[in-house]
Amino acid sequence: MTKIGNGVPDEIPELMALPIVSRPLFPGFYKAVVLHDVRHIEAIKELVKRGHPYVGVFLNREASPTTEAIMHDDEIYHNGVLAQITSIFPQSDIKDTNHKEGLTIVLYPHRRIQVEKVVVAKDEVNEPVTGADSSEVTSFDVIQEGEYATEEAPMAFLRNKVTMVHVVNRPDDPVDKSEPTIRAVVSEIVSLLKEISAMNPLFRDQITAFTLSLASGNVFDEPVRLSDFAAAVSAGDSVELQELIDTQDIGERLKKGLVLLKKELMNAKLQAKINKDVESKLQKRQREYYLMEQMRGIRRELGLESDGKDKLVEKFKERAEKLSMPTAAQRVFDEELNKLMNLEPSASEFNVTRNYLDWITQIPWGLKSTENYSIKHATEVLENDHYGLKDVKDRILEFIAVGKLRGNVDGKILCFVGPPGVGKTSIGKSIARALNRQFQRFSVGGLTDVAEIKGHRRTYVGALPGRIIQSLKKCQTENPLILIDEVDKIGRGHQGDPASALLELLDPEQNHSFLDHYMDIPVDLSKVLFVCTANMTDTIPRPLLDRMEVIQVSGYIAEEKKAIAGKYLAPQAREQSGLKDVDIDLTPEAIDILIKSYCAESGVRNLKQQIEKVYRKAAFEIVKDLKEDPSAAELNLLTEEGKANADSPEKSSSEVLRVPYKVPSTVHVNVNPENLHNYVGPPIYVFDKLYDTEPPVGVVTGLAWTALGGDVMMIESVLEAPLSPSATASFKRTGMLGDVLKESTVIAYTFAKMYIASRFPENRFFDHARIHLHCPEGAVPKDGPSAGVTISTSLLSLALNRAIDPTIAMTGEITVTGRIRRIGGLREKCVAAKRDGAKTIFFPKANMADWEALPENVREGLEGVPCVYYEDVFSRCFKEIAREEGNKVWLPTLGQVKEEDKNAPRAPGSGLGDLFPPLGGGVNEIHA
Repeated sequence: MTKIGNGVPDEIPELMALPIVSRPLFPGFYKAVVLHDVRHIEAIKELVKRGHPYVGVFLNREASPTTEAIMHDDEIYHNGVLAQITSIFPQSDIKDTNHKEGLTIVLYPHRRIQVEKVVVAKDEVNEPVTGADSSEVTSFDVIQEGEYATEEAPMAFLRNKVTMVHVVNRPDDPVDKSEPTIRAVVSEIVSLLKEISAMNPLFRDQITAFTLSLASGNVFDEPVRLSDFAAAVSAGDSVELQELIDTQDIGERLKKGLVLLKKELMNAKLQAKINKDVESKLQKRQREYYLMEQMRGIRRELGLESDGKDKLVEKFKERAEKLSMPTAAQRVFDEELNKLMNLEPSASEFNVTRNYLDWITQIPWGLKSTENYSIKHATEVLENDHYGLKDVKDRILEFIAVGKLRGNVDGKILCFVGPPGVGKTSIGKSIARALNRQFQRFSVGGLTDVAEIKGHRRTYVGALPGRIIQSLKKCQTENPLILIDEVDKIGRGHQGDPASALLELLDPEQNHSFLDHYMDIPVDLSKVLFVCTANMTDTIPRPLLDRMEVIQVSGYIAEEKKAIAGKYLAPQAREQSGLKDVDIDLTPEAIDILIKSYCAESGVRNLKQQIEKVYRKAAFEIVKDLKEDPSAAELNLLTEEGKANADSPEKSSSEVLRVPYKVPSTVHVNVNPENLHNYVGPPIYVFDKLYDTEPPVGVVTGLAWTALGGDVMMIESVLEAPLSPSATASFKRTGMLGDVLKESTVIAYTFAKMYIASRFPENRFFDHARIHLHCPEGAVPKDGPSAGVTISTSLLSLALNRAIDPTIAMTGEITVTGRIRRIGGLREKCVAAKRDGAKTIFFPKANMADWEALPENVREGLEGVPCVYYEDVFSRCFKEIAREEGNKVWLPTLGQVKEEDKNAPRAPGSGLGDLFPPLGGGVNEIHA
């Protein structure tokens, strides 16, 4: 680097013009400028070499000029500074972005100057200047080649190379330092400089250098330098700074410098605020990052967390070592693990493979829970969890006994079928607890997507295994008990048939290699004990039902409901209502009324809800009648921890812990039949029997089975008016009857006419009677093949004008020849008959095994009459009627008929005369 002397001539009329951009130079403050123009670089070097290192520096009017040369005098501001070149850097030290050589020079401005004329070299003019007026000609000339420097013009050698300017000095106007305005402005500038320096360290260094450069050491004695310093260190735009160069008056110059410093202070304050906000956020993030890294380090040391692909692979390997994967699963695991090791974490396939490996290592390959085949333990569990259900409990104990002898209970699919609320799901839980197996339940009611059972293919986004694999993952054993609820309500949609997907799952011959779409490897489900529940078997697909062992879970009779309410439901509801230590008495008589008038269904779910309603109402009445002081109560109910939370502002949103309120011992509540309606409202079932007294002719009590249990179905037959012997016979039926029941009415009507014709040849009732058969509760749909016997009896009761004993109930389907066929749901029907007050029940003899299997408490008080032919029913219901009476009993009903009508021959029969001998023959004789 070349050092240059500091002698400055007082007058330099001709100077090389050096344009700069962005901001002008101010006297007394150094500035570094980078040059790229070759002519300017050569000129600067020549000036330094000749010992005349002075140039005129002027601000270019354009913010981004296309060239460093001055092509016209209005391209630059005419007020600039005389600057001395104090230092230059060699060409090899700097290059611009286009790899052109450049030169950096350090300038020191000495004084203000003003341009009088701009002289441009010929080779710097793109086009000759034409059309210029006289003023332009005097201020802008083109120098021709051949003109050289003289002693009077030391820079004349540059005229044919670079732009030259003729300048004059612009001395500063005199200033009175003691003038109040000047002193006030100077004082304000100094104050602003101090305030800015406190915010900006770089500003502080510049002020220190400026203060040291003052000869007097007092800024108040140098207002000219102070105004230039304010402009030099501020970040004003080029126009504002140029105005400060143009201003001659020192007072005005100081004021403009003050404005620039005010803006600088505002920028400094804004920058300080931004820096403070950013620093605060950065500190918070750095603190969180530091703490998170510490926590990760601690978790890694404890083995709770690992990061990185290698750690992930190691985790999967550790899981696989604890499992006993079959060969097929182990091979797939190795392939997927190798794939994961070769994938980048950012790849989309990486997460798919990682999730698959996570699932395959979460399946409990070879992990089993130790089963308990103790009959005593199982008996205790079943007795503690359930009341009654003796046949179900016996079947479960048999199931466990076989497992004890074989060592396992594989290959069995149990299906509990019964009305709602009888405890089918809870039985499954009890079996799991008795066998010491993990329990998992999921419902397939309304399920329409096969993927819910068999999983999704891994090609889909968000694919998951089916519910069976998910259940294995949750249970973490190969031999859990999985309860599949509501299999009779499974749906079928456009995504496939889930019932068909269950075939593979529930087939003991196939489920040892169950194939899930997501896992795509065989999974052994033969060790899983599947238990299904359903309300009925009619809607279960036959292939699926064939794979299950159906166990009927019938409803409860009133005595069983009463025992369940006293042993299980009432204590649970009492504790849940907060009345465990309160003297409240729900009398057995009130429970009887609840069962009889509010909860007539087969299950106990509604009974549980009604009992809970009683205790909730009682709790409300107790709290309402206490009339305690709210403030004192609130104070007494808070625990110490609750008080601490309530007093702490940091935990003001936390839940205030409370202790149960202690009800005084003087409080006593008695719920009896007299006040029960105050707790549960009016009775839902206002009567049990349709007829309180002996029913009229043509009314017979039938029995029906529904999904909710057994029910009583009355059959009524009446004669339509007018009752005339000349009326045409007709038969119609009402009562929302289904197709099967309609067929039963036609069969029963045909059979009754033939039976009367065979037994009582002179009885012409059906030849003239207009009969209307009705099943009450017409809005309730009714269907089923078990009402033929009841309908036939109703029609015969009308034809023989003989009322049927109201304590007799019957069920069974009849053929046109009088044969009584087997029916289903005998237990539920017997429960309904007993609830209705029946004492005798007629049922098909083919159901004798079902009758003998009934519990003693159900059969107690009931006489069962098995029947093969309708004659068995007729001989008990119409045993006192004689032939003569039967032949004539219809005449008072329809009135006298013509003699020829009485003796008119009957239509050809169907051979029933041989089947039904004249009255007087016994049942055994008929059947023989």
